[in-house]
Amino acid sequence: MNRLEIRDLKTYFFLDEGIVKAVDGVDLTVGDRETIGVIGESGCGKSVMVQSIMRLMVQPAEIVKGSALLTRKDGSQVDIFALKPDSPELRSIRGNEVAMVFQEPMTAFSPVYTIGQQISEMVAIHTDLEPGKIRDHVIALLNRVGISNPSQRFDEYPHQLSGGMRQRAMIALALSCSPKIILADEPTTALDVTIQAQILDLMKELQRQENMSIVFITHNMAVIAETVDRVYVMYLGQVVESTTTQRLFADPLHPYTQQLLRSIPRPGHKVDRLEVIKGTVPSPIDLPRQCNFVSRCPFAMPGLCDKEMPALYEKEEGHFVRCFLHHRETEPEDEWTNI
Repeated sequence: MNRLEIRDLKTYFFLDEGIVKAVDGVDLTVGDRETIGVIGESGCGKSVMVQSIMRLMVQPAEIVKGSALLTRKDGSQVDIFALKPDSPELRSIRGNEVAMVFQEPMTAFSPVYTIGQQISEMVAIHTDLEPGKIRDHVIALLNRVGISNPSQRFDEYPHQLSGGMRQRAMIALALSCSPKIILADEPTTALDVTIQAQILDLMKELQRQENMSIVFITHNMAVIAETVDRVYVMYLGQVVESTTTQRLFADPLHPYTQQLLRSIPRPGHKVDRLEVIKGTVPSPIDLPRQCNFVSRCPFAMPGLCDKEMPALYEKEEGHFVRCFLHHRETEPEDEWTNI
């Protein structure tokens, strides 16, 4: 069963300078109890995509097309994008059915209310717990996510907690109403390596306990390799490759994915300098109809890649790629297996 099916999502920013197609026709499926990874450089549209799912985008951003079919806890289905922004049904979905773990909890939490007050408000809105029992419920949540002295932390403000503790409190907030899907937007970026590992282990353990689905938004390939079941690679607002994690690392098809993987240091391989993807990401304003990666691609074919936008093509069962190299019977030799 699929918990969430995103089809042809297009979220554009309408600016005086032109139209920024931040998310341009993305399809994404999240299965029950599945962990999905969405990866790409900064500015590729990852965060805009998940904020669109939560209907958090405001002017000048606008969801111009697409559907987001959510299977709710009771088995009913609803298109999130068909709901009005201020509707009670949408409010009942946020936090209760789909919750979000933000990249920087210091900006996600209000600085003028205690951690306990903010989590308690979410519980009061979405559950039938009596007011006298909500505090105990929240303290138990804080303890569950590994926060020491949870009774004391309940009455502390966000600035009184360390970065790792704030992120754990954000996870407690996301878990407070037992959602079936958690959208984690770069949940470990601002943390040191040791705390990152602890947070990822915590989320995996909570997923097993709660039977949740998780969508990880990240630019960290190590997080993808260790955490997720399937991967979506994004570039300039589009999915350029999607498949299982194992297949992506064993046989990446898109030149962008191949270069992303080449830029990662690998144990046992001594190098003087890491490889980098040459060139820069084009301006996203009023992009021409062509492959978005054409200016940086070593395999670009003049007259084709710079004239048409390649479709997302299923090269093998469950392995999709947006590249003209894989629409042709003869393909240039791929050096990926030789490095």
